[in-house]
Amino acid sequence: MLQNFRLDTAGVREILKGPEVRELIDGLAGEVADNLRALVPRGTPVEVRGYTTDRGAATVAVADARAMAWQARDGIVTRAAAFAGLEVKAWQR
Repeated sequence: MLQNFRLDTAGVREILKGPEVRELIDGLAGEVADNLRALVPRGTPVEVRGYTTDRGAATVAVADARAMAWQARDGIVTRAAAFAGLEVKAWQR
């Protein structure tokens, strides 16, 4: 049964760096950014940056000094991610 299973780490790495994952990540980041724009004052800059480490990734940031207070008070980033079907978890080392 599963005793003969071997994970193809090179294959997994290839998939995670591939165009399909990049497209999925970019789409979700764009959705989170759109959700954020609806939660902050009109004209507040929301930035999306896609990048690749060992997999496709993206950051979404509100480029405004007030954003940390908005997140602390209203959870704007957490809510924007949740509206996109994502769960925000605390970063752990």
